[in-house]
Amino acid sequence: MLLADSPTPDTTPLRSRRWKHVAAAAGIGALTLTALMAGPALASHPEVSLAGSNFEIDTDANLRVDDPAPSIDWANVTQVRKADLASGSGDDSFGQGAKEDTAVPTVVDGSIPPNKSDLLNFGLYLEEAAAGDFLHLYWHRVQEPSGTTNMDFEFNKSETLSANGVTPVRSAGDLLIQYDLTQGGTNPQLFLSTWVTTGAGSQCEASNSTPCWGDRVNLTAQGLATGSINTTAIPNAQSDGLGPISARTFGEATVDFDALGGTGCVSFGSAYLKSRSSDSFTAALKDFIAPTATGLNNCGALKIVKTKKHAASTPSTQPHAGVVFGVTGGSLPAGTTVTTNASGVACLAGIESGSYTVTETVPAGYAVTSANPQTGVVVEDTTCETATPVTFTNMPLTNITVSVNSQIDGGTASTIDCDAAVDPPFEATTGANGDGSLTKNDLLPGTYTCVIVIDP
Repeated sequence: MLLADSPTPDTTPLRSRRWKHVAAAAGIGALTLTALMAGPALASHPEVSLAGSNFEIDTDANLRVDDPAPSIDWANVTQVRKADLASGSGDDSFGQGAKEDTAVPTVVDGSIPPNKSDLLNFGLYLEEAAAGDFLHLYWHRVQEPSGTTNMDFEFNKSETLSANGVTPVRSAGDLLIQYDLTQGGTNPQLFLSTWVTTGAGSQCEASNSTPCWGDRVNLTAQGLATGSINTTAIPNAQSDGLGPISARTFGEATVDFDALGGTGCVSFGSAYLKSRSSDSFTAALKDFIAPTATGLNNCGALKIVKTKKHAASTPSTQPHAGVVFGVTGGSLPAGTTVTTNASGVACLAGIESGSYTVTETVPAGYAVTSANPQTGVVVEDTTCETATPVTFTNMPLTNITVSVNSQIDGGTASTIDCDAAVDPPFEATTGANGDGSLTKNDLLPGTYTCVIVIDP
């Protein structure tokens, strides 16, 4: 819990879980969705919270908890919080005309003009309520700009830094949540765009070609988001460690997370906040707060480790390469297979958490000495390096042949019995010439006893 007078913000990553997703983010605009009505019925003061969420989005935004449990607010949740560099000549910002569609915006040093949003902090929190999951956001700035408010939260799947060394490399499906507030307004309009890497430029919000941010979806109009700003000052004792907050310098929002996630698993490694010079989507970017890890990851990895016995090698247990495994479960396509590498490892990463059935296609000359199939459990927020593996072991098979040959044609008659304790008493007898053999195939390593009786 963050106390109201905490001097140090909590930066613990957001909790994650296996979410229910209603649609791919790129297709939200075509969905028929049930609008969520604002305002908990038991709120003791004006709120615009989304129905089903316990998080207080107050009409006059604040950080304190105003109602009894299960109500929550920034002051009593474990949030992700990131502070900007100190305002002034050492503050970093975007420059050289960088815009939202600029994949690698130029980072420069220098103070932010006083009529623009000089940022201070932003925060994230994922609420896991009975009604679903809700992503809560806030921004905090130095002063109220003279015009409209435009804050954009960018969520990136990749944590690999781009050429500017600050912002991540963008991937298809990255999200841009836009917080737009008209001058003098108190309730923002929240929009969503997704990063599009291929296809026609007609799907872009502003650019004429891909890659670009796709057409904006009005989450507020669909009842999938809500927000407010503080119309009155927030005293230091009620600011959750942010310090005294003057009017109109703090804004918060809630977004129905199912509307963001799409189908399958969801993983956004980092997020950052930025401001624009005007309400135009093509306006130049200004201040930003550098990316921070989000912990928004319900994807996991299924790791398979395969070994074989090989008596001529040292050690005698070896990795087994080239073995094919069929995997079913989750939203995997039918016929999904993986093949072990030179280290005897196969892995499926970035899949939904849950149980999967793993079946080995046993190579010729081997027998499985472990269960086949096996159940592999994928845990969210795991990788091929951290996942607990499903282990399969194989043993090589051997064929044996025991034969008798009467030196005098028909002079002797014999019986051959291998493993008399489990086999029929006489497995093979010689022919009229006294010759015969018994072959047993596909034997696992072990001790085998054969009894030969001549002229019984």
